[in-house]
Amino acid sequence: MGRILFCSLGLAVLPIVPAIATPLPADVRSADVAAFRLEDVPRYVDGQDPSVMAQDIAAMAQDTTGTAPSPSVAEPVQGPVVTPPVTMAADGKPAPDPSRYRNLGSQIHAVRYEMLAILAYYTAINAPKLFEDPIWPHFHNEHWFGKSTNNVGMDKLAHAYSTYVISELIWWRLKHKTGGAPGIQYTAALLGSLTMLQTEFWDSIEPGGGWSWQDVTFNTLGAGFSILRNSVPGLDEKLDYRLMVVPDENGIRVRGKEHFQQQRYFFALKLSGFKTFEKSPFRFLELHAGYYGQNFTNDDRAHHIDPKRHLFVGFGVNLRELFFKNSKGKIAHAAAEALDYFQPPYTAVQISLTD
Repeated sequence: MGRILFCSLGLAVLPIVPAIATPLPADVRSADVAAFRLEDVPRYVDGQDPSVMAQDIAAMAQDTTGTAPSPSVAEPVQGPVVTPPVTMAADGKPAPDPSRYRNLGSQIHAVRYEMLAILAYYTAINAPKLFEDPIWPHFHNEHWFGKSTNNVGMDKLAHAYSTYVISELIWWRLKHKTGGAPGIQYTAALLGSLTMLQTEFWDSIEPGGGWSWQDVTFNTLGAGFSILRNSVPGLDEKLDYRLMVVPDENGIRVRGKEHFQQQRYFFALKLSGFKTFEKSPFRFLELHAGYYGQNFTNDDRAHHIDPKRHLFVGFGVNLRELFFKNSKGKIAHAAAEALDYFQPPYTAVQISLTD
């Protein structure tokens, strides 16, 4: 009886053996097959070709390699979310994100208070013109650097310098507030130029003045030099546009032709900005080239004194390199920055090339 039962079980299992023995395709990986659920495996039907079952299992394995994930495959475990570190500024506060200041409007908004302060200052110093017999805004051709011009061109260089310094100041604030966002040198130059256009409007209501396109041209040149200096890497370490005021017997003047007559505008080439001289004693040397005028005051002209225009070259000591190269304090750093724009009197030798 036991032999009959054993033989009956063997006959029942025998048809399944070919299906199990049939090899799976080579591209069916064991990991894929292991992911199948038991209820998903096709059942063998009596009389069905065993190779069909093997093909069905292979098709299931191929489905797991498609673009759509198989519902039978376990979802990967989500790891912890890593928060990127916050960049800190030198003052210990979170540094601004430059990506927030990629357009003109956001950059202007970042320095709105600085601009209000600058415009308020120029309005305050020019507002008295409203009470000094003003006239309707008008144009006036001031010409350029001729001896017959009102200030032999010194006022033109003053316009360029003022626009340049304002643009540099705004650029510095934008760099601090936006984290050095791209294009801030153009925004700074635009705001500097607009500020000087406001001052040109005040000149246009003066009876002895007027809107001068020559002034506007030099405003643009000053803003352009600021763009150049802040766009070319390393140029700010090599080249400055500076003002030196040389007092006369009455000290330093702040208004009028006497004020212009004390001024000297020049470019300073700093040898410390070149690798060739960075460890040489020549790093303390600067080369100067500029312009100033003499004998063009009203009193000089009344006495028929011929105005003089001077192109000059010279040299000076790089005071920033000498005293403030490694400065860390705020006051010392501010003094070092100021020396890029202002030359103390009697600290340079300048030789006139023309009379």
